[in-house]
Amino acid sequence: MIAIITGDIINSETHKASEWIDVLKNQFSKWGETPTEWEIYRGDEFQLKTEPQQALRLAIQLKALIKSIKGLDVRMAIGIGTESFKGVSISESNGTAYQRSGRTFETLRKEKVNLAIATGNKEEDYSLNLMLKLALDFMDEWTMVSAEIVAIALANPELAQQEIAEQLHIQQSAVSQRQKRARLDLVLQLMDYYPQIVKRMKP
Repeated sequence: MIAIITGDIINSETHKASEWIDVLKNQFSKWGETPTEWEIYRGDEFQLKTEPQQALRLAIQLKALIKSIKGLDVRMAIGIGTESFKGVSISESNGTAYQRSGRTFETLRKEKVNLAIATGNKEEDYSLNLMLKLALDFMDEWTMVSAEIVAIALANPELAQQEIAEQLHIQQSAVSQRQKRARLDLVLQLMDYYPQIVKRMKP
């Protein structure tokens, strides 16, 4: 099984590409090789291939990273399934993971949801997407500083609050307050729960 994340940058038309494209490329390059594991195409759309158990963590980390840039957000669909054809690039590859990701992505704008998942299991999808909708209720409202603190915490889980404070040149108490406002505790609980669901899935 693999996971495919299909997404686009919300409000990209009101920003210069230079404000976000290097941030996106730098992050993707830490997670895989282009064009077989990630690609940016049609200006502001992208695909990323990853392990199913990592998919939600990477999607939320990506959301935090992009929301750290004023006025931007990201819309993503995670598809979990198989890869039946491996092309020279991710956009030429195929399989149920790609199909589920692509089809779900097409529904996001109409349903006004910025993150959804399709696994092929209706019951699991319902539960996961309900949890995601509840989480998006506050994640979509992250300010730049809230998103920044989440992005740092997810990229560096070993860092203590004091170390994050030193990195940002703020007080440790400010880090604690920002993490509380961002509901980081709930984000981490959701990301801990998600792999348990994926473990039960069959290709």
